[in-house]
Amino acid sequence: MLYVCADRARGTTGGATERAQEEGRAFAEERGLTIAEVVTDTFGEPDPAQRRGWRRVRQLAKTGDVTAVLVRWPSAIAPESARELRHREAAWLHDQGVHVRYTWAPLSSKGCEAG
Repeated sequence: MLYVCADRARGTTGGATERAQEEGRAFAEERGLTIAEVVTDTFGEPDPAQRRGWRRVRQLAKTGDVTAVLVRWPSAIAPESARELRHREAAWLHDQGVHVRYTWAPLSSKGCEAG
């Protein structure tokens, strides 16, 4: 699954969302991964549990329908100011057997994974 939380304006798909989706698709293709679903949220709410899209991510993880969540960078899950929320979500996903993989080149080239 590819999770995108990028644009600030509701109802518009801007450049940040498009770049994150393109990057995620390229990341998956290079690694032989299949993206079953793209889930998006509008950037702004720091607590992922309060976002409809992230709740969908959790639902799919809980049912065992995904093994990895592709995210552009850590702040897409939660901003630096709410780092503990990011760690909480990554740990919860890990407990469900789901890995968080970062698709942004400087992180993905290092093999960065949350949880």
